[in-house]
Amino acid sequence: MPETKKQIILEYCQAKGLDRIGLAEIRALENALRARLGTRTSPSYIAGVLRAAGKNVEYYDRFADPPIEEPYASRLRDVLEFHDLASAEASLIKLDELYREYRDASDRAGARWVRTLLQKGKLRASSLAANPRVSPEKRAEKAEIASWFRIWLETPDLFFDWLELRKASAEFRRLFSP
Repeated sequence: MPETKKQIILEYCQAKGLDRIGLAEIRALENALRARLGTRTSPSYIAGVLRAAGKNVEYYDRFADPPIEEPYASRLRDVLEFHDLASAEASLIKLDELYREYRDASDRAGARWVRTLLQKGKLRASSLAANPRVSPEKRAEKAEIASWFRIWLETPDLFFDWLELRKASAEFRRLFSP
């Protein structure tokens, strides 16, 4: 069975005895992955794998998952998904519920973390929509999802009414109906 990127990253850290991972270590891991697999791996992906494994990662960029403190990390883990329109909508429903719960409890930190996740989702979806290596159909879908995240961030109280109107529009049906 071929090695996965995740396995290579974790084995590398164990072999090198890395406790603290910064930019230099991330770059070394990128080179090791390229040498073994022949493909590029983003620093954000490497940092995410290491954080999930409990490593002390001192690397941040706009695509990397933000280090969310507890109790928010447990509740927000794996809530942001946008593989397709349906998963994006389900994710927005759950994030909106959490946002309202935090807002109603005057928990500014919780509400801020929800918004941060949606901003990250918007950025990632926009990036995929602009990537020429992604199929035109998937790029259109990611552009649509990015606009959903943007509109929720601008007007969370009106978003779901807007979404129903958007999904009923002729343009949406033309672009995304099977």
